[in-house]
Amino acid sequence: MLFRTLASLVALAAGAAPALAQDALALPRPDGKPADHTKKVKVFILLGQSNMLGFGRVGPKETKGSLEYLIHEKGKYEFLKDADGKWTTRKDVRYVHVMDQRGVDYKDMEKFGDVKNEWLTVPARGNFGPELGFGHVMGHVLDEPVLVLKACIGNRSLGWDLLPPGSERYEFEGKVYAGYKDTSPSWVKGAEPKSVPWYAGRQYDADTAHAKAVLKNLKKYFPDYQGQGYEVAGFVWWQGHKDQNAAHAAKYEENLVRLIKSLRKDFDAPDAKFVLATGCGNPQREGFGLKIAEAQLAVGDAKKYPDFKGNVKAADTRDLWRDAADSPVNQDYHYNHNAETYMETGLRLGRATEELLKGEKK
Repeated sequence: MLFRTLASLVALAAGAAPALAQDALALPRPDGKPADHTKKVKVFILLGQSNMLGFGRVGPKETKGSLEYLIHEKGKYEFLKDADGKWTTRKDVRYVHVMDQRGVDYKDMEKFGDVKNEWLTVPARGNFGPELGFGHVMGHVLDEPVLVLKACIGNRSLGWDLLPPGSERYEFEGKVYAGYKDTSPSWVKGAEPKSVPWYAGRQYDADTAHAKAVLKNLKKYFPDYQGQGYEVAGFVWWQGHKDQNAAHAAKYEENLVRLIKSLRKDFDAPDAKFVLATGCGNPQREGFGLKIAEAQLAVGDAKKYPDFKGNVKAADTRDLWRDAADSPVNQDYHYNHNAETYMETGLRLGRATEELLKGEKK
């Protein structure tokens, strides 16, 4: 794996908050050229809930906190615009998003409810997620073709919807909580569980199945693919809002560890990197949000999880919270739709992945 020089993305000072807003300005505009297709496609699978789905507002430029505003009024992210003021496009990074179609069995792989399949660029209207910043970093530092494959839907918890295989039932404050495949989220200990039309881990199963369906038909989703093969090089996780309750927050760290191991097993990618950003759609400075942030950061601690040394990294993004007064809307669980939050989160996730990949080559 070859890396392009990214001199501006210097190592962070110990204990200092990342300052990628300035680093990002040094990212060059993409040259519009395709990647080297004699090399395997590097696949990065993005998972989570609605903030991974993406609510960073694109415009208009008069709206505080929109991407257009940040570019035109704050001078940020110049690499996203070409000399004529149009959005740049990376022809070396393919962005694909697949999502459940409500009411359709996820095993019917041809019926994705939402499919986005394009070269990485800023959407003409609406919103974007961390894939934008992440994809630009990966496209710049890697010579290989890159597939940013996002498989997620909103309003999903790790403690129920995304519960990974192998998760067992557990007791908490007089209740029994679901293990993988259970059809009741929780029930009073000793009582009969009441089933619902869902099961623990159903979203995990659907999201991974959708991602695998894309990889099985890569030429359809990556037009420049020449049959050279691919490698699942990494997983990217941004989630947490729906787990802000006592039972799920208490199990978040354990579930996240199991998620990492399950994804690597399911995609036959034991060496795939795993990066995550703290994220509950709020500042995460108190209550269950804080507990989840602490769990997310703990999983990135190589002293606590030596097996994850050099292959798992957590990015603390809590300093990226922007108040509603400086944002397009007042909607805290979606970071007030602030484009800077989504852009910087993506850049940090990309940089964390870059650091892990470079460490692999030392």
